[in-house]
Amino acid sequence: MTVVAAQPSFASALLVSYLTELATNPLRTKALTSGTLSGLQEFTATKLSGVPASKNPNDYVMGIPRRVVQMTLYGFLVSGPLAHALFELVTKRFLGKEGAKWKIAQILSSQLISSPIQNATYILAMALFAGAKTTNQIKAAFKQGYLPMMKTSWVISPLTMAFAQKFLPPTIWVPFFNLVAFVFGTYINTSIKKSRLAQMKREQQQLRDAEKRARDEL
Repeated sequence: MTVVAAQPSFASALLVSYLTELATNPLRTKALTSGTLSGLQEFTATKLSGVPASKNPNDYVMGIPRRVVQMTLYGFLVSGPLAHALFELVTKRFLGKEGAKWKIAQILSSQLISSPIQNATYILAMALFAGAKTTNQIKAAFKQGYLPMMKTSWVISPLTMAFAQKFLPPTIWVPFFNLVAFVFGTYINTSIKKSRLAQMKREQQQLRDAEKRARDEL
């Protein structure tokens, strides 16, 4: 009787290929992954939020929304390499170490070192992409967004890390964290875009109401 070996599924083969590339070329793989997911996140959030497409040709690069291109470059040149450096500095030190104290230390290190740096870098990039040119404008962006982002990280990141420590082998932590970051980032980005769109509609309505009152008074 001939036994036919089961062929791995496409998803399994893709994961194995990704993990192999991650092990042999970690910086390049993380940069490419971050760039792809950052651009996709921006595109998805724009669609989900209902923000209308711009009619200004200057808002596009070769037919692609400028913000999608900016986020892709941010992920490839900044976010991915930064995540790799922080992983080498913080997370990798705890791999293979057992016991509750090491797991807690790993979570605390992530919250006190990795998350603050990554969130600060993200807000700075978003402020610059939005047109901030002065120190006061950048400070205003941090004042508005940094603490709420950190509060959310303080909830999401420990739960994610604890789940990975308990249920996942370290070899697939990176794609797991990427998936969580993509979902979480898309949700935050969509919420921000919806809030800005609602604010813009309120301001437009207030302007129309003011113009109507001015006409009625004539």
